[in-house]
Amino acid sequence: MRDFDIIVYGATGFTGRLVAEYLVQTYPTGVRWAMAGRSLAKLQQVRDLIGAPADTALITADSDDSASLRAMAERGTVVISTVGPYQLYGSDLVAACAATGTGYVDLCGEPAWMRHMIDAHEGEATRTGARIVFSCGFDSIPFDLGVLTLQDAAKAKYGIPAPRIKGRVRKMQGTFSGGTAASLKATLAAAARDPGIVKLLTSPFALTPGFQGPHQPTGLIPEYDTTISAWVAPFVMAPINTKNVHRTNFLLGEAYGADFVYDEMMVAGLGDLGKVAAEAIAKFNPFSGDKGPKPGEGPSKEERDAGHYDLLFVGIMPDGERIDTVVTGDRDPGYGSTSKMIAEAALCLVQDVQGDGGIWTPGALMGAKLRDRLVAKAGLSFTVG
Repeated sequence: MRDFDIIVYGATGFTGRLVAEYLVQTYPTGVRWAMAGRSLAKLQQVRDLIGAPADTALITADSDDSASLRAMAERGTVVISTVGPYQLYGSDLVAACAATGTGYVDLCGEPAWMRHMIDAHEGEATRTGARIVFSCGFDSIPFDLGVLTLQDAAKAKYGIPAPRIKGRVRKMQGTFSGGTAASLKATLAAAARDPGIVKLLTSPFALTPGFQGPHQPTGLIPEYDTTISAWVAPFVMAPINTKNVHRTNFLLGEAYGADFVYDEMMVAGLGDLGKVAAEAIAKFNPFSGDKGPKPGEGPSKEERDAGHYDLLFVGIMPDGERIDTVVTGDRDPGYGSTSKMIAEAALCLVQDVQGDGGIWTPGALMGAKLRDRLVAKAGLSFTVG
């Protein structure tokens, strides 16, 4: 029996504070949780700011102090980490959770680091029973569970999974987090130092050690998608989401098929205007320059509440039959929706699923149980049509 069900590590950061606030408002009783970070004074300030009870437990731990991370991990059933970039600040915490059999969820969109963690700690996590789950935010839960939902529907209707799925972002309003931008910049810097990282970044199967599936579309060039009769453009989160979807398939014993093909792109529009928009999107880098939020910064509550997203997944069966799944979220993807998703993922590990230790994806370990939580609590919908 651990002291806490959940420890929110990074609670003084922008996203960590939103996670803590969500727990205060949604689970005022029934969940034993603590806030953790480097500064006790800042933790006290955030506790008071979000209206948490005065007796909310506060834990000091620092990414530069592995002993403090291990001591923290030993006290929690699941640690939520919002302290990124994870390749700079996350490795020792994953090691501590793997060693102590502690559950772990994060918001990581850094595939090269994730592969390094798999190689370094999957054996230990399996031995201790630690369930470590990366990418529990907008990247990659709606996409991972969207594909899983479609495949379950395809197997129920046709008896087999769809060998080809197209993920299409139809609408998305909201800003990328400062942490996402910092993670991308850290990844590019690491790739400049180590050419091996480039190979991991470009491989769709970077997270499936020992398994190499068929050729996958790159999604890097605007194109006219005849399946949905619209122009589509590159989607900036596709390089991480697609890898997680393939890892889910891998962890489920190729439940989608060993020949499964998947890509993600953003819907730009119809006709000539759609083509122009697709070409403009392809040239735009949302992470260039110094604009946008810095780590620890983000949009106002009004801006978060005004955000939303609408994702279409199109499954194409061998005979050409089509089956669709739509996933929607009622908050901006990078903050409002993400903070709810990671909190519910942690609670799903605590309350709903057991599972063996190891390094998992949300879809492979939590699947339908997490989907039900997100529909009930976090403002997401999953519709098969």
